[in-house]
Amino acid sequence: MNSITEIKGLSNQEFVEKYAVPGSIGLVGGTHFIDKSIKKFQKKITSHGNESMWSHAFVFNGIREDKKWWILESDLEFYKKQTRVGVQENRADKYFDKAAYPNIAILNFNLSKEDQAKIIAEGLNLLAAKTEYSIREIFGVLISLANKKRSEENYLARENSFFCSAFVQHCYNAINIDLDENVSTKLLTPEEIYATKQNCSITILL
Repeated sequence: MNSITEIKGLSNQEFVEKYAVPGSIGLVGGTHFIDKSIKKFQKKITSHGNESMWSHAFVFNGIREDKKWWILESDLEFYKKQTRVGVQENRADKYFDKAAYPNIAILNFNLSKEDQAKIIAEGLNLLAAKTEYSIREIFGVLISLANKKRSEENYLARENSFFCSAFVQHCYNAINIDLDENVSTKLLTPEEIYATKQNCSITILL
């Protein structure tokens, strides 16, 4: 089991700036109704039987020319005049609001520069392909959590679409790291990423 380091007293921004590295995985637990629902649905697979701390997963890209950390993720975003659904690149400051995202974790697999580049390149390929976010596949995950058939394929899977944690696993497939060998890519949840048996350091801001 991987060791977990718990950090207190930092802002989300300070935490990311201190612990993120390119290609590492970020997990957040949000307070929005949708985030709370996702955390609750995962209680069937947590080790303690309570709801999960995590509602979303993404990959850290790196620090860009604007001196800001950027991430790659598959997400749903709704604005007054714009909707973004699917793989996107955003500043990490999207998750710096402590009230909205009280819990954040970083999983560092101590990757080589080459492996970091492969993960990020795969994420950018999906971004360029306009890969969508599939709400339909989320229902497939819920069904698999109910019937405990986690190793089978998501029978509601669609081409060119990934929800957040499936997107992360797909990117890590580029370097042959299976975050949970007992769960297929399009059924993987943020909680199962957090509980990975792959060797990594896990740092959590509480």
